[in-house]
Amino acid sequence: MKFLVDAQLPPALCSWLRDQGHVAMHVADIGMLAASDSEIALRAETDNAILISKDEDFLTLRLPDRFGFLWMRCGNATNRALLAWLDPRWEQIERLLATERLVEVR
Repeated sequence: MKFLVDAQLPPALCSWLRDQGHVAMHVADIGMLAASDSEIALRAETDNAILISKDEDFLTLRLPDRFGFLWMRCGNATNRALLAWLDPRWEQIERLLATERLVEVR
């Protein structure tokens, strides 16, 4: 899978995703750190990437089903805590993303 990671999530998430066998880029890595949500949505659509974000605005920006969206409903956390939270959920997330274009993770 190919992922685009939004600004409020750490670049370390991209490294973790790559370790899981995926392609991942952070908005900071592609010069989009200050980009608008609309610009980021367009990039996810153009790249056929699944956008990973905590930002609820992408729920409407993705319509009508413009790109896959992994909505992370976790609070602020250190990189270590975020990855520890995500790791046990990841297998199920991958299964859902194989068939669903919108996955919410709490």
